[in-house]
Amino acid sequence: MQIPSSPIRPLLKKLIVRGLTAVDARTAVDRAISRNGDQLIIGRRRYDLNRYERIVVVGAGKATAPMARAVEQRLDHWLDSGFVVVKYGHGAPTKRIEIAEAGHPVPDQSGQQAAAKLCAMAGELSRRDLLIVLLSGGASSLLPAPVAGITLADKQRTTESLLRCGATIQEINTVRKHLSRIKGGRLAELTQATVATLILSDVLGDDLSSIASGPTVPDPTTYQDAVAILKRYRIWMVTPQRVRQHLTRGCQGFEVETPKPGSSLFRRVQHHIVGNNSAAVEAVTRAAREAGLRTFVPTAALTGEASEAGRQFGAMAREMMCEGKPLQRPCCVVAGGETTVTVTGNGTGGRAQEFAAAAALEIAGLAKVWVAAIGTDGTDGPTDAAGAVIDGETLARAQRLSVDLTLALKDHNTYPALKKLKQLIITGPTGTNVNDLYLLLLL
Repeated sequence: MQIPSSPIRPLLKKLIVRGLTAVDARTAVDRAISRNGDQLIIGRRRYDLNRYERIVVVGAGKATAPMARAVEQRLDHWLDSGFVVVKYGHGAPTKRIEIAEAGHPVPDQSGQQAAAKLCAMAGELSRRDLLIVLLSGGASSLLPAPVAGITLADKQRTTESLLRCGATIQEINTVRKHLSRIKGGRLAELTQATVATLILSDVLGDDLSSIASGPTVPDPTTYQDAVAILKRYRIWMVTPQRVRQHLTRGCQGFEVETPKPGSSLFRRVQHHIVGNNSAAVEAVTRAAREAGLRTFVPTAALTGEASEAGRQFGAMAREMMCEGKPLQRPCCVVAGGETTVTVTGNGTGGRAQEFAAAAALEIAGLAKVWVAAIGTDGTDGPTDAAGAVIDGETLARAQRLSVDLTLALKDHNTYPALKKLKQLIITGPTGTNVNDLYLLLLL
């Protein structure tokens, strides 16, 4: 883990490591499942392994390789086969479950081939089989299975527009579900097997229908919702014509809707959350208290535009310095969340980097104040950085080095600026993915 040199470097590393360890994907699955002879126990539910002719594992997401390792260890010889898809560079050695790598956040040909294989494996299972599905953040991009009449290129263009317009993950996945043969409950629809889904949540509030676009979950959204989202963000007319035609046909009732809540097919499907953002926040908070810091966790997760959220976080530091509210130093504010970035131009960065850069402008001149923001998967936007840490001296340092942070934020080009300032946090793939962590330290 590469953390910029500063007086808080040892403390910051401790806090980050504790947060990531609490939601480590392999550990989370180990906690959630166990086996007692021929009984597989997932949460409070027991599965008699003798009842099933085949036990197959499939899945997708940036953290599903370590999840797969945990499951195959628990199942041992009971496991028939398995196949999961991860982001490039996020693989891990497994014995019986095949690991494929594909593109994220924009889907690619490898992902399309993997999705076809996963669908085929699920589709050939019978009522006498058990399908264990592993999901973590990133699965929506890693499993492109466009409906008939829509190409991978159409899905890529649509995804790129959605990622740049500032839409929330729930809104993005609403559109994805109505262009897919696998999302929005359609994976469950494809198979006759009993389904047990293990989920490492990257969606605030753990909305099952939004995590990984809910391939085994009833979908409450509609074609009309998908069209409304594209129009709300003013990208309907730049969306590929075939996509618009398909969604319009869906609104007119000429395309089959995704399976809805109340459908009988979900009686044989169970879901289990094995880890989420709250667990990471709680672990960081405990670590900060152990270090002798007063702690505060905002009641609401951070959302909205990353730069605005960063400014508000910085403003909180200034208020605490002046009024001692809500905490007096030494203290640590710990927050979780997932902000968005409405991108204009061709800059390079990510939401955590935008958050940190905006906070740097707000806390300029404050002594012994630091703000850190990281993506728990180790990737912030299309960069090699997990996030960044800044302090009250960052703006002055930027001015000395002719780095314009205001312009970097305007152009959504924070990565080069923070890299030149040596403020980036680099972790590499972390083995988990549960949204972002934000820290405010006053010492």
